[in-house]
Amino acid sequence: MISDLLKRTKTTLSFEVSPPKTEDEFQAVFGKLEALAAPQPNFISCTYSAGGTNAGKTVELASYIQHHLHTDVIAHMTCVGFKQSDLQKNCTLLEKEGIRYVMALRGDRPQTMKDEQFNSREFFYASDMICYLKANTSLHIAGACYPEKHYEAASFESDLIHLKEKVEAGASFLVTQLFFENDTFYRFQERVADMGITVPVCAGIMPITNVKQIGKSMNLAGSSVPKELENMIIAYGENKEDMRKAGVDYAVRQILDLKEHGVDGIHIYTMNRPKTTAEIVAQI
Repeated sequence: MISDLLKRTKTTLSFEVSPPKTEDEFQAVFGKLEALAAPQPNFISCTYSAGGTNAGKTVELASYIQHHLHTDVIAHMTCVGFKQSDLQKNCTLLEKEGIRYVMALRGDRPQTMKDEQFNSREFFYASDMICYLKANTSLHIAGACYPEKHYEAASFESDLIHLKEKVEAGASFLVTQLFFENDTFYRFQERVADMGITVPVCAGIMPITNVKQIGKSMNLAGSSVPKELENMIIAYGENKEDMRKAGVDYAVRQILDLKEHGVDGIHIYTMNRPKTTAEIVAQI
């Protein structure tokens, strides 16, 4: 099990990949997956868009990673837009494909989802879905966490309470949302320990290689931008290659410091970019 690996390995290395939106891009992604698997990460997680609109693509990529690249894979599952019957159908498909792990997420509301649909969904929170998965499937479950609190949470304390509910429901390890300042993660670790949460926690790192990523990261993750990163963007943002190199260097320094502090795992949000990912891995 990945949770056992996290406990016995000093610091694991894992990647996140995503199914492309178009068919042409999807056919090209298999070559990228080959390159991303070359550094032999301990596992790879595979996302899909809110509401499960490309869940079938997620299963296809996850199966390829598991059986052709011989790397443990975690398939993402979101509550939003999933009925019990849909969830069970997808879980059965994953199990038939030999995929043993899922990442249980609340997920973002699709822009096309009406209020009536959103408010009548069968799984309101990730903890609800985790309870169902534990009772009705053989899958092992990971959960997500937010070092700077979930952007919709009333407070950091309430967010930690909900996180503990996910763990008590059956999440055997956690992966954080991206963050850009390691002290934020270390404070989060202390608070998690104070809550009695003892499962392994992987630190999520996204290399910022272009200016557009910052806006998206802040909107999706609620991540703050430290002064050092802001200065980097000012200095290199106008030059595409210089910005990419600076983003790689920033991520490498983050990861090396996290490793020195003995984190359970490093989880790189690769954005399906083998070159950037390989450069980071070579330096850590």
